[in-house]
This record gives sequence, C-alpha cells and structure tokens, in this order.
Amino acid sequence: MQGSANLNVMIKAARKAGRSLVKDFREVENLQVSAKGPGDFVSKADREAERIIREELLGARPTYGFLGEEGGEASGADPTRRWIVDPLDGTTNFLHGIPHWAVSIALEHKGEITSAVVYDAAKDELYWAEKGAGAWMNDKRLRVSGRRNLHEALFATGIPFGAKPGLPAVVQDLARLMPACAGVRRLGSASLDLAWVAAGRYDGFWERGNQIWDIAAGILLAKEAGGLLSGIRDGQDILESGSVICANEPLFEPFRKIIRGN
Repeated sequence: MQGSANLNVMIKAARKAGRSLVKDFREVENLQVSAKGPGDFVSKADREAERIIREELLGARPTYGFLGEEGGEASGADPTRRWIVDPLDGTTNFLHGIPHWAVSIALEHKGEITSAVVYDAAKDELYWAEKGAGAWMNDKRLRVSGRRNLHEALFATGIPFGAKPGLPAVVQDLARLMPACAGVRRLGSASLDLAWVAAGRYDGFWERGNQIWDIAAGILLAKEAGGLLSGIRDGQDILESGSVICANEPLFEPFRKIIRGN
C-alpha cells in the first residue's frame, strides 16, 4: 500500500480505533450508553475510539487542528491543516449489533479535503484516498459504477430520525426517485454510503443535514473514484451545508434533477 506519510498515520489510527471498537462490538449488550437525544446515542466505545484517534494523529502531527464528533474542535499551531474525525459513524447500528459502521478520518488543508480513510472494521475493509492519487479499498483500486440507465441504478440516502428536521423533503425525494430507479437503501452510515459509491456498490447517494465529520472522508473517496458531487441546491458548499448529491457521470444530472424536483 503506497501513500503519503500523513495517510499512513491516518490508517494506523483508524485500524487501532477499529480494533478497539470490534472488541466492544462483540460485547455490545454490555456497553454503557448515555442518551444524547431520541435515536442518537453515544457509547463508551465511541469516546474511547476518538481518544485513540486523537492520540495517534496529534502524537504524529501535533501542530494540526482537530475536529471530532465527540470531543469538539481544537486549534493547532498550523492553521491550514486539521483532522476531521468521526470515530464511529453508524453508532445506532453498532449499539443494535448491526455490523455496518465505520471509523472516518479526513485531513483538510486550506479548506480542501486532501486525504481520507474510512475503515469498516467489522468487515476489515479499509477505504482510502488522496487527492490526485485515486481511491482504494485495501489494495484494490476503486471506480464508480458504469451504469447508465436510471431504472437499473441503486441509490442510498439518510432518513432523519427522532426530532431531526427534514423528513418531509426526503419523503418527497423518495416519491420522485423510487418509481424511476432499481431501489433506495438507508443503511445508517454516510461515510460508508459514499465509500460504496466509490466502490460501485451504489450508483449514487444524497443526503441533507450532514455534519462535516459524516461526509468529509467519503466525498474524497467518491471523487477520486470518478464520481461527480455537488450540493443538492445550486451554490451549496458540501462541507459547509452538509448537503450532498453524488453519482457516476452518466447518472449524475438525471439523478440530481429528480432530487431537486425540477
């Protein structure tokens, strides 16, 4: 596996956190959890994974900033670089014993994601990418799917839960899209949804209201695998808005047109 020194640091951190999470996942019924809100939980495993990642990343690059889902943001002496981390993307799956969750780590340089790692520890699938160097899963080069017909395409999305806003918009999206495609999946991990677009498993993905740590690594994976990405609405910055639509080139415009409702 060839990559930059920064990427190797990220992979080491993701694998170390992943090993810790897998150990807890095997004993999921014994985890101590505290509620952050309806349907949104944080576990001891989640916090420990972020601690491991922070220690590994800042130990190797102490001048970089750090933004983590659980621990918040810390500025670094180098204002141009920061780590963006979701230590456990798919917490609800994890706590229900569903083996679909990931460690997500991105490196941002001057406002642009330049390196990305998404580690599906339960399946030992390590997705990684660097700007201009392609996207990979373990040692396999990734490419988005080659499907050209919307009626053959499989898409993924996120559906708001609990008291989160946005459900009516997603219901309208589904009403327009589902009659025109082969199906829609909602598996509960945005980073893996985007990684699976990169791998050609999904033909496209869209979601509103993501946090930056949900999608930072995944958008680089999809882009480096040949995917097209934009905000759902014109002029939206993906990372700032948390709104993203992604697909291969032949499907991107018809897919985006349906989701935008125009």
